[in-house]
Amino acid sequence: MKADTFTAPAHVVDKVTAAAIREAAVGLVQDRAVRSGSAVGPAYVVLYDVAGEDRARQPAAALHAALYGDLEPLASAVRAVS
Repeated sequence: MKADTFTAPAHVVDKVTAAAIREAAVGLVQDRAVRSGSAVGPAYVVLYDVAGEDRARQPAAALHAALYGDLEPLASAVRAVS
């Protein structure tokens, strides 16, 4: 699954949001919900090998929302995939 801000080049992800997204991605890797080759950068998140489209939809939407400042869906979405 992938979420990014590349279509909004003037958009900047703040430090709090970036840290929350990074923490969520690390948690998914540690729980083996995604492959360890997954990546988190300042404007993107790529998580590999989520088990199926149904399991990927909620965290993908939550990651996208987080990139745009809404952190609320992130924790529950990560718990749902783990």
